[in-house]
Amino acid sequence: MSGRVPVYVPVRPPHRPRRRWLVALIVVLLIAVPAGYVALSGWQSRDSGQDKEHAAAVRSLVYEWPSQVQRRIYDVPIPDGSTYVAHFEENTWDRSTMYVQFRTSPEQLRRFLEDIGSQRSELSDGTVTVPQEVADIVGWSFDGPDRVYAGTTVQQSPAEPEVAITVDVTKPERPRVYVVSTSEP
Repeated sequence: MSGRVPVYVPVRPPHRPRRRWLVALIVVLLIAVPAGYVALSGWQSRDSGQDKEHAAAVRSLVYEWPSQVQRRIYDVPIPDGSTYVAHFEENTWDRSTMYVQFRTSPEQLRRFLEDIGSQRSELSDGTVTVPQEVADIVGWSFDGPDRVYAGTTVQQSPAEPEVAITVDVTKPERPRVYVVSTSEP
């Protein structure tokens, strides 16, 4: 050996190029994707609330069939084949009320009355069971001099809603039924 002292030279691993674009992409994905998801969820939630607010703001009859759940809750079994079906639901802390109107046949009227625990003979001729201040909420008017009405009120048990039924029998072949079902929890 010669008299030279070996000099220690640190060995570096081979140079790896940094991929800064990959790091930037990962950071963007970790931040942007969750932020976008939160923004989209908030937007959808806001739209849903606006739809519900709009539905709650409606203060008149809606010309469509109430849902099966509503019909079951309020004990209003609208007969198949009924026409001009409209409803309106009103809820407060101490009372829930659903207003329903439809036109049906005499046979279907009989079935409707039986389904809620009444019968045709229990309809009192000349009786309107829906008070005018209640009818005013949805725009019903029962004071026409050329109209013939019959009505009854049904409450099968204290746990079930009270159902006031007024039937316009001016055209006996196609009676128009007005129902106000009130539930007080």
